[in-house]
Amino acid sequence: MGGCVSRTDGTRSSSAGGQFGTGGNPAAVTIGKNKPLSGDRPKWQSETAITMGQLRSKRDEYWETQPAFDGRREIWDALRAACETEDQALAQAIVDGANITLPTGSLADAYDELGNHYVIPVYCISLPTNLIASDDENVTSDGSKENIAEQASGEDMLIKIRLSTQQKDIKMNVRTGETISSIKKRVQADHNFPPSKQRCFFAGKLLYDKLTIADTKISKGFVIQIIINTED
Repeated sequence: MGGCVSRTDGTRSSSAGGQFGTGGNPAAVTIGKNKPLSGDRPKWQSETAITMGQLRSKRDEYWETQPAFDGRREIWDALRAACETEDQALAQAIVDGANITLPTGSLADAYDELGNHYVIPVYCISLPTNLIASDDENVTSDGSKENIAEQASGEDMLIKIRLSTQQKDIKMNVRTGETISSIKKRVQADHNFPPSKQRCFFAGKLLYDKLTIADTKISKGFVIQIIINTED
């Protein structure tokens, strides 16, 4: 795990042992100065065109494995939440709340307050220019919502869904064994927003697709907020 060393000019520099995700040695970076998170996401092109589902799997693999190597789990979780929300103000609030320093104003290069260095690959931050549509991103409305609910296990409960595109909360009957991915598909069936455009939050924490309602610790009548990315 990396640390930080004192310098005569009062700033801090990273002594982390290496980069995460991209390989190689990190360049010497002064982390005493922090820049606001840039609103511009980096542009990139995948070596081969990929679907949103393939990209999501690649991202999930990265986020689930990196905390095992170095750094702090809570910082990895905060960086993931900041990367996956399209709300600039929310991303900045997440970074500030976790005391994360961004020397260049980019999520690609971050430090925690202990001086640990986190390098995030571009595919976790933005979509490739050659992203292709996939049939599995579409959900039909011919009873798919009911089928999804019937396949889930656990107890029935009523929760509220708050979409960023609407002012009025939506009541939804769910089962405790139902996943966030299932909730997104039901929202798509009713409101035509693809799951790839949805980011779910409860109590300010990003909810990942594989989590069940039981995992979120949400109680009857509580609200899951869904941020909708309306940009093309």
